This record gives sequence, C-alpha cells and structure tokens, in this order.
Amino acid sequence: MEFFAAADWIVIVVYMFGIVGLGVWFGRGQKTTRDYFLGGRDIPWVGVAFSILATETSALTFIGVPAMAFGGDLTFIQIIVGYVLARVVLAVVMVPHYFKGDVYSPYQLFDRAFGRGAKRTVSVFFLLAGTLAAGVRVYATCIPIEMMLKDALPAALGDPILQAIVIFVGLALIYTYFGGIRAVVWTDAVQFCLLIGGGVFALVYLSGIEGAGWAYYVERGGTEGKLKWFDGSFSWTAPFNIWMGVIGATFQVLSSHGVDQLNVQRVLACKDVRDGRRALILSAVLILPMFLLFLLVGGVLWAYAQVHGLEVPLNAAGAPRNDHAFPLFILTMMPAGVKGLLVVGILSAAMSSVSSALSALSSVSTMDLLKELKPERSDEWYLRLSRRSTLIWGMALIAVAYGCKGHDRVINVAFSLAGITSGGMLGGLVLVLWWKRGPGLPVIAGMLASLAVMTGVKLWSSIYWPWYTMIGCAVCVGVAFCLRGILSAGDEKSPPVGP
Repeated sequence: MEFFAAADWIVIVVYMFGIVGLGVWFGRGQKTTRDYFLGGRDIPWVGVAFSILATETSALTFIGVPAMAFGGDLTFIQIIVGYVLARVVLAVVMVPHYFKGDVYSPYQLFDRAFGRGAKRTVSVFFLLAGTLAAGVRVYATCIPIEMMLKDALPAALGDPILQAIVIFVGLALIYTYFGGIRAVVWTDAVQFCLLIGGGVFALVYLSGIEGAGWAYYVERGGTEGKLKWFDGSFSWTAPFNIWMGVIGATFQVLSSHGVDQLNVQRVLACKDVRDGRRALILSAVLILPMFLLFLLVGGVLWAYAQVHGLEVPLNAAGAPRNDHAFPLFILTMMPAGVKGLLVVGILSAAMSSVSSALSALSSVSTMDLLKELKPERSDEWYLRLSRRSTLIWGMALIAVAYGCKGHDRVINVAFSLAGITSGGMLGGLVLVLWWKRGPGLPVIAGMLASLAVMTGVKLWSSIYWPWYTMIGCAVCVGVAFCLRGILSAGDEKSPPVGP
C-alpha cells in the first residue's frame, strides 16, 4: 500500500469501473444464444484480431515473458515463428469450414464427421484444458494484485492471494455474464491497447535509465549471452531452439487457434470467411513484435538489476522467482500515476483472458453438451442457462488459480498443461479433414490414447512443452488409423448376412 499514491489508485479504480461498465453496455439488447456466443456474427475483424491477441497473451505475456529474458535470454522468440506460420495455414485451410452453417464451436465439425460421441470427447478435452490454462493465467495476474492489496485485505478473510483471485475473477464475471462475446471482444480490444501501451512505456522508461538502460543491456548482455536469440541445435528438452518454433509451436497454434474454442469463438464472431481470414492474418502480423517487445522489457530490466539491484523473492529451493521481477519493479520504482497505468496494463491483459475463457467454457458446456440433453427447450431458456454456467466456470477458475499457489515460471506451467490435451484435439481435427466421415470409435480412442501418453510425458519425462502438441497429435492419428484398419479388416472377414 505504501508504494501507491492517490493518482495510482484513481487510475486503477477508474479503469475497473470503466471496463466493467463498457462490457455491460456492449451486452445490451441480447436476446438469443447466437447474440450471446457469436455476437450476431457482425463484429468487425480488426476488433476480433485484437481480441485474439489479447486472449492468448494475457498477464503471462506482461509478467512471464519478461521473466524469461530477465532470468535467461531471447531464445523464446523462436517459438513465435510457429505462431505466425500456423495462423497463415489456418486462415487458408480452416476458416471456410467455420462458416458452413450456424456453427457455434469447431466441435460441431466432429459431430458432422464422426457423431456425437466424438464431439462430446473433444468438448470435454477443451473444458479440461481451458479451465486449467485459464486458472494459471488468473494466478499469474494475482501476483501483483496480492503485492498491491495484501496490507489492505482483511486477514480475517483468509489468504490474501485467494482474496485477490476472487476479486479479480468477480470483476471479469460481471461484464462477461451480462455482455457475452460482444462485450468480451470489445473489452479485449481496449485491453490489448493498454497492454501494448504499458509494454512500450516500460521499455522506453527502462532504456532511458542512466548507466543501466539500453546501452548497458546491449554491451553487457552481449558478453553474458543475454542477447542470444537463435539456437539451431535440435533438442526435445530445454532450452528453446528453432525447431521447437518451426515445428513444435506450429502444431501448438494449429491446435490453440484451430480447434480450441477460446480462440475459434472469436473467428466465428466475424461476418464471413473473408473477415475471419483477415482477423487471423492481422494477429499473425502483430504477434512477433508484441512478444519481442516484452522480451526486451525483461532484458533491460535485467540491466537495471545489475546496476541498482532488485530483490526478487526466492522459492522454496532458493532459486529466484523471476515472475515477480517486473511486478516488483513496477510497484517499487515507477513514478506515481505511471505505476497505476502499468498495473492497469497487467489487469487488462489478464481480464481479457479470463473473460474469454468464461465465454468459451460456457459456450461449449451449454451448446455442445447440455443442449443435447434437452433439445426441446427454447432459446431463451438456453440463454439463461448460459449465463448461469458462466458463474459456475468462474468458480472453477478460482479453484484452479488458488491451486497454482507456489508454482514458479507460470508461463511454462500454463503451456505444458494446455499441451496435455491439445495434441489429441488437433489429431481429431486432422481426422475430420482427412476422413470427412466415418465411425467415431477410432477418433475417440485416438484422443484418449493421446491424453494418456501426454500425461505420462508431462509427469515422467523431460520433453519440453513446445513439443507436446505434435507428439499428442501423432499419437491420436496413429492410434485412430490402426483401430480403423482393424475394424475394417474385421468387417471384410465377417460372413454375409441374410439368404
């Protein structure tokens, strides 16, 4: 509390009330689930592109990416190569499939090709992965919130980090509950601009610190390996290398933006195929400079710490918790007013991810799963149910976020958790495009085998998370092809039925 001036609190409070009010305002007039989950399919593609970027970056970008450069180097930028390539592939190949009929999620493509069993399986995969990954993002955001509010939060109400999580998710819940996807997209667009603005200001401010700015970073960083950005060696384990970017990250984003409702829902809110493609391509153009910006923030922050010191807290093993470095600098060293703006940058980044996750989770659970149980119900009934399910998923995110307490390097935790299911989901989508029609059993078996294998990889191997989706996809497709071949051979050997 002692680090904040009145100007900082004014900025933070105005932002909080402003973004919630904006979200509620955008949600006015919604009468159907199509309005609530697809925004009437008339949202401008530029807003959708900004929403895609805001959703996938979140506080993990504002906090976790600088931490990578602060404690290491710039080699994470190689991963972004795959992020760009995958978006181009999806814009060309997948977007037309999203606009064939009144599609609410990519999982309806599974239903058309392989039946309801396949759709239910991939929907459950998404609900599992989406809840875990979004919960990690919430925890990352609440690191600076706890630092900021822990002296003001009443001790009688329990753990300060839990109180911070509840406050934060509660604010995102309000405008998501009332505003649906339209509120999510437009608040995301505003929050993306705040995120980038905060990153640019932080880089300029740190670079200008005399004796410890950009010049120091380039000079000392070059001799100590902090400027390293390319690694041509092939490895299944850390550190990052170019093959993880060109191959591993391409598979990862083919899944996260091709079959994960968290991002596909935004494309579905576009008017047509052309606008959907434009949104993905614009996000491809902006993603590389955005991640480079936050890596450089972490690098110049390292330079500052070498000259002036920065007491980053240690974990239980005695290693520095680098995820705390940038929030700690903001709270202790930034001037009044600006400090509030940068905290708003963190909050805006994370609120965009939480609201997007809540909307996507509610959409899949309602339209892909629950609607099958009571198809005779009216659309108004499902609109009310959608809002209630949003509340339930908000409570689930709170539980997952609190369970992440004590974890270091949260960006790696988030990506590795998502990678457990992403390969099976992508493998299923590949089979949808390849086979087009067929029995659901091989696809379901392939996705379940992928989940089992990737859980083992996560628990008992040192394989790094950029490879998770590719491995899981290969397992899913391989098992599905083998089982389909066995079933086909059995059908050929069966004696003819009838006279």
